[in-house]
Amino acid sequence: MNVDELVAIDVHTHAEISRDGHSSLSPALIEASAKYFKAAHRQPTIAETAAIYRERGMAAVIFTVDAEHATGHPRISNEEVAASCAEHADVLIPFASVDPWKGRAAVREARRLVEEHGVRGFKFHPSLQDFSPDDRMAYPLYEVIEELGVPALFHSGQTGIGAGVPGGGGIRLKHSNPMLVDDVAVDFPHLRIVLAHPSFPWQDEALAVATHKPFVHIDLSGWSPKYFPPNLVRYANTLLQDKVLFGSDHPVITPDRWLADFAKLDISDEVRPKILKHNAARLLGLVKEDA
Repeated sequence: MNVDELVAIDVHTHAEISRDGHSSLSPALIEASAKYFKAAHRQPTIAETAAIYRERGMAAVIFTVDAEHATGHPRISNEEVAASCAEHADVLIPFASVDPWKGRAAVREARRLVEEHGVRGFKFHPSLQDFSPDDRMAYPLYEVIEELGVPALFHSGQTGIGAGVPGGGGIRLKHSNPMLVDDVAVDFPHLRIVLAHPSFPWQDEALAVATHKPFVHIDLSGWSPKYFPPNLVRYANTLLQDKVLFGSDHPVITPDRWLADFAKLDISDEVRPKILKHNAARLLGLVKEDA
């Protein structure tokens, strides 16, 4: 991957369908997500996602979510995601998802995925996986991720998954309060953390954690930038300019739509390239820390 030639690095895209047609979510949750985002929930293959980003001169982090314990729905294989990314290594960066409810097996899998399959980080969705980030049962998993030196990305705030389904499909929003990740940042002080999305209704909490904890970042995925809260834009442009990351949430929000709306935000010319590429390149170890 030639970072210098990239226009941007999208740190938040989804692998939603496997080679054999297995979906990352149940049909009911897919339908609810489509209604929430007011768009057909198309499920591109990983190869199709690679083509989209290659055509635009961008790279993308891609992952699925392992929530088998809570949902009963089998995940897409992390190994398949990693292998597909290896086939498109010029534009795709593999993250994995390991259900923390799997205990010691999750720890073993996380180590193997990094050491043998080239995974560059891990995605957690506390609401979908039905766990609180500060639950000690997840700590052995965080410990190995910190040891391996790769980032942990946590969904934060409300989710479109389960929206409108009776009982929200069993998905509890409280698990995605970014203050629950503050304990993780304290207890694993060198773990690089990303709080995904504008964290409605806890935006101020996310800004507080990211300002206070040196290795906590924020990605801007899941919302069109025209809807960003003013305080998020202000912090992104000032105090957190080195810790805010471009993320789209593709395929529910395309990079084209996100970038078109981001271009209209009042972000300084100095900060804009940091958000679009440089902060992510540093976080992901694609460039030296002092570059």
